[in-house]
Parts: sequence; C-alpha cells; structure tokens
Amino acid sequence: MIDQPTIDRIMDAANIVDVVSEFVTLRKRGVNYVGLCPFHADKSPSFYVSPAKNICKCFACGEGGTAVHFIMKHEQLTYYDALRYLAKKYNIEIKERELSDREKQIKSDRESMLIVNAWAQEYFSHILHNDTDGKIGMRYFVERGFREDTIKKFQLGFSLDRRDALYQAAINGGYKKEFLEKTGLVIVYDNGNVNDRFRGRVMFPVHTLSGKVVAFGGRVLKKEEKTAKYVNSPESEIYHKSNELYGIFFAKQAIVKADCCFLVEGYTDVISMHQAGIENVVASSGTALTQGQIRLIHRFTNNITVLYDGDAPGIKAALRGINLLLDAGMHVKVLLLPDGEDPDSFARKHNATEFTEFIKAHETDFIRFKTHLLLEDAGNDPIKRSELISDIIRTIALVPDNIARSLYIRECSVMMEIDEQIVLNEVNKLRLNRSEKESAAAPLPMDEPASEPEYPDFPGYQPAAEETYAGSDPVMPPAGFPPPPPVPEEEMLAQQQPAQPLKAVQARLDHSLFEPFELSLLRYIVRYGEFVLYQYVDEATKEEKDIHVAEFIRSELERDDLTLKTPLFRKMMEEASEQCKTIGFVASRYFLSNPDPEESHLAADLISDKYQLSKYHSKTAKLEKDEDHMEQLVIHDIYALKEAYVMQKIKELQEKLKNVQNSEAMEETLELMKQLTHLNEIKRAFSKELGERIILKM
Repeated sequence: MIDQPTIDRIMDAANIVDVVSEFVTLRKRGVNYVGLCPFHADKSPSFYVSPAKNICKCFACGEGGTAVHFIMKHEQLTYYDALRYLAKKYNIEIKERELSDREKQIKSDRESMLIVNAWAQEYFSHILHNDTDGKIGMRYFVERGFREDTIKKFQLGFSLDRRDALYQAAINGGYKKEFLEKTGLVIVYDNGNVNDRFRGRVMFPVHTLSGKVVAFGGRVLKKEEKTAKYVNSPESEIYHKSNELYGIFFAKQAIVKADCCFLVEGYTDVISMHQAGIENVVASSGTALTQGQIRLIHRFTNNITVLYDGDAPGIKAALRGINLLLDAGMHVKVLLLPDGEDPDSFARKHNATEFTEFIKAHETDFIRFKTHLLLEDAGNDPIKRSELISDIIRTIALVPDNIARSLYIRECSVMMEIDEQIVLNEVNKLRLNRSEKESAAAPLPMDEPASEPEYPDFPGYQPAAEETYAGSDPVMPPAGFPPPPPVPEEEMLAQQQPAQPLKAVQARLDHSLFEPFELSLLRYIVRYGEFVLYQYVDEATKEEKDIHVAEFIRSELERDDLTLKTPLFRKMMEEASEQCKTIGFVASRYFLSNPDPEESHLAADLISDKYQLSKYHSKTAKLEKDEDHMEQLVIHDIYALKEAYVMQKIKELQEKLKNVQNSEAMEETLELMKQLTHLNEIKRAFSKELGERIILKM
C-alpha cells in the first residue's frame, strides 16, 4: 500500500493541466482551460480544467475530479494504480511492501493482461534484434525502407515460426496460460494443445493513447494461399478494436500542433509517413471508421484528411465512414493518391515537404469530392442521377454547423443543377425526421446528459463582449446568484439559496426532500471544514478549544436529534468532524484525495464554482469572501435545513387532520392542531432568522 505522505507528494506534484493535456487538447479560456470531454461524445467543449483548484470537470456528463480521478477514469485504473501512474510520470519514488500471494491472486485480469502484453512486446522486439531467426523479420522491415530508429520507436518485432515458442518462453517466465489466452497471444484447443497465434509473422504492437500495448497485428512473410496476410489480436477486456487507432500514441502531439489528422488504412502507411516526417497520422487498421475512433481524433482536432489509394477500391473506401465524421462535426477532406500508390509507397518516394505540398494541392472537401465523383459516375441516366443526388443530400443533412450546411446546399445545388430551395427543403426534412427519432428514443430528461455545458461560466470563463445572459444585466451574473459586495448582510443572507443537487452525483444518490439544503451545508464542510468558527476555554482543563465548521454543523444538528439523511453526505460530515481533531487536516485536500470515488468526485463537484467574478468589477473594491461571513452563512443554512424539516412535519400533520375530521376524533384533532400551532410558531421563528419577508400559510 502507498502511505499518506507519498500520496500527498503525488497530489502536490500532479499538475491537472499537465496531466489532462496529454489526452485532451486544451485551450486557455480566462484563468482556466477548456476542451472536448474524453468521457462522452462531446461536440462542443464542455470539459474545463482549473489550474488554481487543480481539478477538472465536464459540465455536460459530470465526470471530473483531481488528476488521480482523471487517470482512473481514462485509463481504467484503480485508485492506487492511478497514483503509481502519476508517481512514475513525476519521478516520485514509492516504497511499498511486497504484495502477499493472496494480494497477487486478486489483481485484476485487466492489469495482468497488460503486463503480459508488455512482456510479449519486449519478447518480439528481442527476437527481431537478437535472435538468428529474427533476421528474417528485420530483412522485411529493411526492404520496406524502415530505419532502425523507426523500428525501435514503433517497437516492431518478430514472432518465431515455431508452434509454441512464445508460449514456452512465457510459461518459463512465470506468466499464466489463462492470460496468454485472454490476450490472444496463444490459441488453446479443446485437446489441450497450445499454438502461438502470430508464429512466423512480423509484429506491430497497438498502443493506447497513454502508450500501453493492448493488442498486436502480425503480417505473414510466407506466401501461402490458406494463410491470412494479417492476423490481429481478438477482442478482449483490454482491447476493443472500434475504440483504438494505430499510431495515436505517437501522433497525438503532432495532431495538436498541426491542428489536423491524416487517416490512413494500415500499419506500414503510418510508419512510412512518420519516417518521412509527417507524424500527425493514424490508421483505422483496415476497418470501417467507428464512433469510438472518431471521438479519439476529435479530442485533438476538428480537421481530418482521409488518405487512400488512387484505385477504385481506394475511392470506395474513402466514402465509407465519412458520414460519421461529418455527423461528429468534423471538417473532412479527402486525398486520393496517384494510381498504383498508397501512403506507404508514396511516403517512401517523397520527403515531408514534398508530401505536404502534394496534400495541400490535391486534398478536396469531402462533399465536393463526393458530388463530383457520383455525378460523373451517374452520367445522364436520370434515375441513377436522382438516387445519387438523394445520397449527397443525406450527407449534407449530417453537417451540424448551420453556416457550413447552408454553403454546401448552395454549392451542391449549382453542381447538381437543381433548385437550391428544393435541396434546402429535403435537407430540413431529413434533419426533422432524425430529430424526431432521436427525441422518441431519448431517455427521460433527468437522465439525459446535456450536449452543451450546463453552466458555461465555469471559474475563469468570460463571455465575449456581445454575450449576455437572457433577462439579466450584461455586466452581472445570471439571476439567482448573490449580488457582489458591498451588500447589506441581511439582504445577502436573505437572497442566498441552498445549493442544488449536482448533476454529477444525482444519479448516484438516494434523493431526499432535504438534499438541496444538506448539500449546501456539505459544501461548507468540504471547502472550510477545518475553519475555526469559535474558540472557548474549557472550564475543567483551562485549555483553549477550537470549534471547527464541520464539528459545529454536526453538533448543531445533533442538538435537535437531526442528521443529514443522505447517507454519503452524513458519512462525509462525520469523517470531517472526526478529522478536525487531527493536526494539519485540510478538508478539501482530504476529500479530493480520498480513495472512495463517491466522496472524491462529490468533493470535486462542490469545490468547482458555478460562477466567476465579472470582468467588469472594480479591482480596487474590497471583495468579500465566504470566510468573512462564515458564522452567519453556516447558521443560515442550518436554520434553512431545520425549517425544511419543520415544513415537512407541518405537511404531514395537515394530511393527518384531513383524515380525522369527524366528531369521534375530536381529541385527536385538538392534539394535532396544538402540534400544528407549535410548529408554525417554530417556522415563523426560522423565517425571521432567515430574513424572509412573506410567510405563507400552510
């Protein structure tokens, strides 16, 4: 296990912008950064990163947290494995005791499979560079024009042409047969025989975005009719072909720098282009493009150019999957290479400058390309021409951007020699039908993640000069947010509203009527739990004692036999109350680094600010903070929760009164009315303390 001091060092070293930017393209917005969320199909930036708070947050799907939480979610790691990942990144030494046999036994299949694949990659590379038979594979790579540094960069290898060479080496190395089979490195037959899947093939490891080997592709060197040219790892717990792109690990920085991604078909296409100096290239590995692969590219750029062979199959391949790219809001271009050329052969004949110039000169916008291609193919056949025009209109209808879609409609109507209004009507009809189908299939609104940030004014976000909030002063925050200082204390407390349940935790909590009020108190506990609210001298010991925010909230509720009804909230309140007695306790730090994902994610949500200070505020004015009025704010929200309990009790008594209104229950009626009167008096007292001006009768 990792001790707390080491965890603290890792948390201090892990810069959230540094960590997230390895996987997401971030752009500065105010004092924060924004990018496309890596955890859902994000078409507009809703993933915000706050350097000041060292947390991230998606305001559409709700995912986020610290650097540890991000790595846990993105890399599918446990809490402690995510800490190890960050420790390695920042060169922090972790001293751990040796795991027991039982602890080794319960390690996840996923981790074991990744370990086996990492070993296999080293094994294949060792064979290629050091084994006598590896010269066969090296000869193939050299003939393809690959330099030694390129071979090492992509960790290429060779699998011996023997039935179970890898299997025997793995077993001798202590690796288990079950994980060799699960990763697809070996094939186990019913009779117990074991064969290496990739024997006699040159090996291409497939890396994740973070560089882990999750699969292999093997190309046969012998020309046999019954042997497949390429064999790939099967789907497994760590490898889903539809979510991986070959070369993405080596291309991600170049894609960001160029703000463009080249998409090719095979392993050697990627490697040859890299060697030629064009590194912003990935391959779909011969499969039709999938949503998962598109999301992977979309994290780094909106621009993609599809490179395919110039022959007829290459042209058809260029048309497959492009609609998905358009639907994702990407800008798509197509480049068809000269006849007889593919990206691999073309890259070997040209340097980076020549290749880049050729791309700029010959790449074509996809819709224009498709329109020219299909209309040329249709000729003067009116029926075929009508079908192809309908196909093109369906493609235009997928473009989400209104301006781009209108330009395509205008241009294509000229090219297709058809009235622009007819094209527009057909496009609108298709989009309307699609919208209706999506609405019918959509889940209930409370379960549906928003495609746009729920509150775009994450701390640091500053709207453009022309942006205003509907129905509000353009220099003020939206209605409902407490006005900026200076404001009379009574008015400030009266206008403050309890925090609403956060979207990220709504699906994980058992809701109660009191959750908004409880959440408001929990916010103070997480942010300021260690804050000293009162000091007093113990009469018995004559020692000075501190009452912290977390302790005060808990004791004030227990004084009236109350507590937080939401189990997670109650657990966090009790933990903070106890931890306040520990020297050096900082509530926000404690909860953000908590191994319980429920607590740490909720803490990250509560620390994330929904609003920021207006850029029009006076920099010379004194800005009041929560800490300046902590006592009033905490007491106000405690009263608000207690009032909510009283109002709920009043409603229950009123329901009982409705059911006992008869002469035989007069005594019970009088007792209920007496209780109701007493509760209304308590409610008036709370209302007075809370600053309400109007008291409604129940």
